[in-house]
Amino acid sequence: MTEPEPLQQVDRTFVRYRQRKLSYYSGCDYFRLASHPRVIAALQAGVKKYGLNVAASRLTTGNHVLYRELEAELAGFFAAERALVVPSGYSTNLIVAQALAGNFSHALIDDRAHTSLLDAARLLDCPVLCFKSRDAAALAQVVRRCGPASKLLVLTDGMFSGDGSAAPLAEYLEIIPKDAWLLVDDAHGAGVLGRTGKGAVEHAGVSRRGIVQTVTLSKALGAYGGAILCTEAFRQRILDKSRMFIGSTPLPLPLANAALAGVRILKANRKLRQRLHANAAHVKTALRQAGLPLPEMPGPIIPLLPRRPGEAAHLSRALFAAGIFPPFIKYPGGPPNGYFRFVVSSEHSGAQLDGLIRVLRRHVAAQAALA
Repeated sequence: MTEPEPLQQVDRTFVRYRQRKLSYYSGCDYFRLASHPRVIAALQAGVKKYGLNVAASRLTTGNHVLYRELEAELAGFFAAERALVVPSGYSTNLIVAQALAGNFSHALIDDRAHTSLLDAARLLDCPVLCFKSRDAAALAQVVRRCGPASKLLVLTDGMFSGDGSAAPLAEYLEIIPKDAWLLVDDAHGAGVLGRTGKGAVEHAGVSRRGIVQTVTLSKALGAYGGAILCTEAFRQRILDKSRMFIGSTPLPLPLANAALAGVRILKANRKLRQRLHANAAHVKTALRQAGLPLPEMPGPIIPLLPRRPGEAAHLSRALFAAGIFPPFIKYPGGPPNGYFRFVVSSEHSGAQLDGLIRVLRRHVAAQAALA
């Protein structure tokens, strides 16, 4: 992969790029809490009150009271028995896998799963089998291949960042044995999906029995770090068995304080989620009416895959001309030649959304004329 040019994010929904201020529809700061005044103030207060970090593992002398306060707030928001805060979102799945290693006969993983789940699967000390993404029938076939005596762990994203689709968790739970487990990487679904923002588990309408939900604090919550939502017994299992958790310096305290503010903002202001989904629906509806075949997906993400030579360059020029930064990305697991991923936030203005719609409508019409 090629390192892209640096971007400076400004004014919550813009970036500065080559001396130009452009509307920004990328990244996954869905509510722009990373620049929310209360989150910034909590970060600054955390530096002043706590210093930068505890410089020790939580299982030695680094178990600060702020971590327990943040975990209690997270467990309450997500309606989980317990939460465990860890240094990064990527590490959540690795830490869970270390705690689960040796307890399953097979790991079954969605073939579009996030790379952190792929890395986690390698730590489980059992065969790893892939199934077609979000396909319950494909999962059922793999389950049958494993045999009736198998003990299974299914690994999947909750909401897929490429297109905003959600894993059919309810269907999966009907297919897998009663003693099977689900590890759901809900980095993108947490705070976004579900009636109250509890993520893919709430969106699917299933209980937490047999589910470990991992989340990041750096997307919907606007801070940094990760958290594992689980039972008290499994939390203790991590403390006993995960070398990564045992041997890591925990999240810097100012970031924990900022994450605490982010959770409280999201918990208190349901209008943020309403505005997020209204903004996404506004853009998606307009583009469907223009002829873009967008499937119904719950996430605020609009993918656009170039089909012809020169199409990506043409759309990029049109976006630049309209004052919009082109969100063209190449990412592991995505289309090999890259694609446009437009991420709508709760804070984009109506004028910004309509500007994006105008450019994409013209592009769709131009491509249809070439067909």
